[in-house]
Amino acid sequence: MRIAILAHEQFPNHAKTAIGILRYSDHNVVAVLDRTKTGERVCDYVSDVQDAPIIEEMSQVSSEVDALSIGIAPIGGGFDSTWRSDIQDALVNGYDIINGLHYFLEDDKRISRLADEHNCEIWDVRKPPDDLTVSDGTADNVDATVVLTVGTDCSSGKMTTSFELLQTARDQGIDAAVIPTGQTGVMITDRGIVVDGVISDFAAGAVERMIKQVAAENDLIIVEGQGSIAHPAYSGVTTSILHGAMPDGLILCHAANREAIRGYDHISLPPIDEYTRTYEQLSGLVSPAKVVAGAINTHHIEEAKARTAVADYAAAIDAPATDPVRFDATKILNAVLK
Repeated sequence: MRIAILAHEQFPNHAKTAIGILRYSDHNVVAVLDRTKTGERVCDYVSDVQDAPIIEEMSQVSSEVDALSIGIAPIGGGFDSTWRSDIQDALVNGYDIINGLHYFLEDDKRISRLADEHNCEIWDVRKPPDDLTVSDGTADNVDATVVLTVGTDCSSGKMTTSFELLQTARDQGIDAAVIPTGQTGVMITDRGIVVDGVISDFAAGAVERMIKQVAAENDLIIVEGQGSIAHPAYSGVTTSILHGAMPDGLILCHAANREAIRGYDHISLPPIDEYTRTYEQLSGLVSPAKVVAGAINTHHIEEAKARTAVADYAAAIDAPATDPVRFDATKILNAVLK
């Protein structure tokens, strides 16, 4: 599918969804919309993803497009009214809309009317299925090995680590699948349930359901975690995924040199070894799982310091660690297979 990605004022540092699609999706990205970087290209900012021109507005798209994806995931998932003209232009031209916000575009009367008039589809990715139930507590009955990426904070590399590990496993001939639990993962794979959009009673059950759906065809299941157990806003969804997945092992993800919770500068991150103990204890209340490996994001520091950061992180969690983008995910896979 050919898509344009909306990322106004946020590309690339605060457009995690856009970067995820560019790096891992099979979609052909024909343009990125960011009115502050018009005339530049994706490769001017990010070198290891597919390239595309950066344009000011949807009317400037020069190639045929199938859909416009909202490539921004702001805290709270709100809708910015300045995006409306691009969305309306896309619909008028017959392009579908892929929306990962908590604001459902299907419920916006002006936008839904345009979609109907021009025979377009709106996919509100965060809208959950109607038939979810509470967890049965049976995810640990599957034959596959289940690992969960957990984090020291939000935006610490859980989604990235999940997909890097998936590709490394498949490269080695292992039947593996990612369970996407966030809007970016769902938009990459075109399947899954965004857990932070689910009624809290049903969140663990949603994860359990997704694991059971793919277990028969895969030997390794990688569950994409969300938030952090130490995050004042997102610890609830973190726990729901942890207990719903009942994983065999945990991969602790961290951003190098981050000292405070993202968006909450007054709250310091706990020590790394405290995360390890807490995640293992919390998991053990339902299903025992150890931190078997770590992933650390070092993209913002030079390579020599990055290697030192990886070594220090491995020592802190007492497990193998790497930056899966910079140095590949082989160490993590080997630890998981043990």
